[in-house]
Amino acid sequence: MAHLVSVEVERWPVAGSFTISRGAKTFVDVVLCTVGEGALRGRGEATAIYYHGETAEGCAQAIAAYCKGLRGRPLTRQTVHRDMPRGAARNALDCALWDLEAKREGAPVWRLAGLEEPRPLVTAFTISVDNPARMEEDARKAVRRGFSLLKCKLTGEGDADRIAAVRQGAPDARLIVDANESWAGMDLIAETERLAALGVEMIEQPIRHGEEGGLAGLSPALPFCADESCQDSADLPRLADFPAINIKLDKAGGLTEALALAELAQGQGKRLMLGCMLSTSLGIAPAFLLAGQAEWVDLDGALLLERDREGGLTLDRGRLVPGTLWGGG
Repeated sequence: MAHLVSVEVERWPVAGSFTISRGAKTFVDVVLCTVGEGALRGRGEATAIYYHGETAEGCAQAIAAYCKGLRGRPLTRQTVHRDMPRGAARNALDCALWDLEAKREGAPVWRLAGLEEPRPLVTAFTISVDNPARMEEDARKAVRRGFSLLKCKLTGEGDADRIAAVRQGAPDARLIVDANESWAGMDLIAETERLAALGVEMIEQPIRHGEEGGLAGLSPALPFCADESCQDSADLPRLADFPAINIKLDKAGGLTEALALAELAQGQGKRLMLGCMLSTSLGIAPAFLLAGQAEWVDLDGALLLERDREGGLTLDRGRLVPGTLWGGG
């Protein structure tokens, strides 16, 4: 029977800094969860959703408390999904159990989950918020590294100037943007028209979570993608005016819920984006299995760190290549 072997918090430095409308980060704390069954071990990693008030330490404590409270009852993906709330703690434990199951069954997680075998995929590379000149230079460097899809962080002030500069630095790149809820109270139609003229193809989360009704009746020039507004499948009824959703395993609370969310959203005709928090490749690998179904893949979290785990995903001309550190290959 599966049991918790260990749960710990690790700190990983960011390469430079990662800046969005809410501030800058120079490191990320992740939760590393290990479960076991006999000699077998499964690992899962998660990053706390800080804007929900989560912390890595709190997530680690929640995992330990849940497993201790089982008192001999089975530790399974099904019970974890049923008993724990959505969020990073459940994600780490759920993914560790998937990894353990793959080792027990001698089959990769993608096959156990009924997914296609993962293949190299184009990922977006994030251009952090900065002045236009710096964002132009960062875009130029990203293109030189082989990235063909850039995701630009915005602040709600001077955004068109920033994107014009990025377009100057990367004239042929595909562009998507993430407002991180910073467009509240702005003229959304006018903003989308400005960015559409610069070749942007999608806008993530322009409005604040909880204000989704403000999109009713709008016909923007670009599709809006729900990020903060979409945590798991329970949120879908509120998202009629978002044609796309961003699935992140840390928000959804694991691969198990992400699979359900993807199926329900696609059944409603929504377009998918697969995103991530800052993390190592161990946190990215489970999401990568679902990314083949997505129109936009934004799984560069490990690429923004100074270093990664051994066996992690690798980069080949702007494409992520599956690694070997999780899920049975």
